[in-house]
Amino acid sequence: MSLQKKIEDKLNEALKNKDKNVFPTLRLIVSAIKDALIASRTKDKKNLSDGDIISILKKMIKQRNDSCEAYKKAGRKDLLDAEIKEIEVISLFLPKQLGQEDTKKICEEVVKKVGASSIKDMGKVMGELKSKHGDVLDFSKVSSIIKEILK
Repeated sequence: MSLQKKIEDKLNEALKNKDKNVFPTLRLIVSAIKDALIASRTKDKKNLSDGDIISILKKMIKQRNDSCEAYKKAGRKDLLDAEIKEIEVISLFLPKQLGQEDTKKICEEVVKKVGASSIKDMGKVMGELKSKHGDVLDFSKVSSIIKEILK
């Protein structure tokens, strides 16, 4: 079953159960997918792959994390809690992210494979990581790990 179908099924289930904590966020996800699908049609692409949908979901989480930071600074706990709930719902559809140790191990392997020796080579390392492990790595952690390795 495609990721898009899973999201739509979960939305229908939440609507039937009148789960007011979940269905507004699922509607936002479905809307973002449909927007991307419409935009992709102009590029002669008929369907979105699961990878495309995952990148949409990651973008949505990044936006909400940015909002969380702003709400923390402003002292708006009510809005912060709402954003955190949305992040939890969106995260249900993302692949499981690797932990700190596994991420560090993969980063070290790629640094050796690419032959990176300084921070100037960070772009090569990041490109390789995104192409091979883009779905399972948290790139906010990856950046700091690579900087530490390439000191």
